[in-house]
Parts: sequence; C-alpha cells; structure tokens
Amino acid sequence: MKAFAAALVLASSAIAAPAFAQKEIPKAPGHDQCPLGYVNTFGTTCVSPVYYEVTPTHGEACPSGYMNIGAGYCKKKKGPLGIL
Repeated sequence: MKAFAAALVLASSAIAAPAFAQKEIPKAPGHDQCPLGYVNTFGTTCVSPVYYEVTPTHGEACPSGYMNIGAGYCKKKKGPLGIL
C-alpha cells in the first residue's frame, strides 16, 4: 500500500510540474514592472500564485486568443465558460 501511495504522489507531481512553468517569469526587456496578476520580486523576475499562460509581446500586438496584461506580456484568454 505504501508503494502505491508513493507511486501516486510521484505521478501527481509529474502531472502538476508543467503547471508551474509560468508562475515565475522574467521581466520583459525594457520593463521595470510586472504584468497584471504577477508580483514584483524586486529582482529580475515576477511571480504569481496562479498559473497563467503568457507570452512576451516583443513590442508587437498580442496574438489571436491572447490579451495584453502590460509590462511586455500577453495572457491567453479563457474559454466562454471561464474554465479553460
């Protein structure tokens, strides 16, 4: 039973690992502040307690399906029900 519990914990952590990918993002070049939903670490990164799928703007408009959240980043829009 302990082996099953350990395997379950390992499997769940392997599944959850990609979700942490964008909880910490680097500050965009030329920006001292963090985008909406992120907290300034007063270093070179911004952190968020919530996972957001973001992409840097590189000075361009946000791609289709993304909205501008400032400080050089765009966030993926949620689906019509607000869950995806």
